[in-house]
Amino acid sequence: MMKLVQYIKNFAREDDGVTAIEYGLIAALIAVVIIGAVTVVGERLCATFDTIAEKLGGVPTGC
Repeated sequence: MMKLVQYIKNFAREDDGVTAIEYGLIAALIAVVIIGAVTVVGERLCATFDTIAEKLGGVPTGC
């Protein structure tokens, strides 16, 4: 019985899994921010190329 109690106490003190979950959440948050930034930059870049194409007399791509 004493071994079981000691095992439960040791299990409750372990925080390796919690640390891995925290790192996973941080990585996911960073990925979401990067995806958002790339999307915004891509849309602005597309608009810039469309503006240049119009000024040169071409047909805008309409990304």
